[in-house]
Amino acid sequence: MQARLLKYCITCCIIAFIAICATGFDRKQEDIRFVVPKGWPKPVYNLAKNKITEAGFELGRKLFYDPILSRDGTISCASCHAQWSGFTHGDHGLSHGIDGRKGRRNSLTLFNLAWNKSFMWDGGVNHLEVQPLAPIANPAEMGNNLAQVVKNLDTANGYHLRFYNAFGDSTITGQRVLKALAQFLVMFESYNSKYDKYVRNEPGGEMTEQEISGLKLFRQNCESCHKEPLFTNYEFENIGLAPDAGLKDFGRMAITGDPKDSLKFRVPSLRNIIMSYPYIHDGRFNTLMQVMDHYTDGIIDGPTLAKELKTPMILTIQDKQDIIAFLKTLTDKEFLMDSRLKEVR
Repeated sequence: MQARLLKYCITCCIIAFIAICATGFDRKQEDIRFVVPKGWPKPVYNLAKNKITEAGFELGRKLFYDPILSRDGTISCASCHAQWSGFTHGDHGLSHGIDGRKGRRNSLTLFNLAWNKSFMWDGGVNHLEVQPLAPIANPAEMGNNLAQVVKNLDTANGYHLRFYNAFGDSTITGQRVLKALAQFLVMFESYNSKYDKYVRNEPGGEMTEQEISGLKLFRQNCESCHKEPLFTNYEFENIGLAPDAGLKDFGRMAITGDPKDSLKFRVPSLRNIIMSYPYIHDGRFNTLMQVMDHYTDGIIDGPTLAKELKTPMILTIQDKQDIIAFLKTLTDKEFLMDSRLKEVR
């Protein structure tokens, strides 16, 4: 009797364990909801080809914060893309990589990436799932290669189970590394700033007179390139900066080889801009007022200068202060503090 009872209990435990494992795996495969805010354009990234699951998202988050991606195990994606700053390298004009090396450009912010048709300051990458290859291979950033990353992950604790949960088997491949990172990165959505709530007429969107004045001035002077609601047109423009003599960076021309692209750089989104200083592709400006002063008093004419800047921009000090007051309303605290995007140890 006792033997039969023991056998019955063991059988029940085994069945329960199998059920728990199966349920856990199914839970991991539940889709995460990606939001396209009302009035926003259709995303460029095809989520149907890389469906976001809880397990894929969690694997991507683990990879994003793990320095195992770098050659010497010291630099992670998050080293140059910190959440509090809109996922850029806050306080650093130029990105820093392995061996204390400095890059040639200021790290771009990372959010609303599903709408990007290209990546990097020069547009040298055209797909979200390929983008991580650039910092991984760059000798001034991670100094590694994807094949070595796969080898490192293959011998690291816990990763085989994570890949199993995300993809149905434990095989670690470069393609899966990139797909998992994309599942995490594509969820960097910023659409709940004070400005957004103002547009949607929601609580928390009440603007001051100065902020409304700044919005009007912004629409008159800035929106041709920084289009609402994403606050970029995703194009490349020469904004009249003197080239840095040391960096010798001519922007998009290095990709296209076309002199007409000389000194053209990505038009960045202005969302969360108050947190993402310093500014411009080489981080030369530390404050938004310095940026505003450039547009009124610092533009250098040239054959590739953006046509919108050929006519001088006339703004008073008060106008500039009002525009900056408006730009502060683009800070999305919910995004900057979203616990889903933080490192989980």
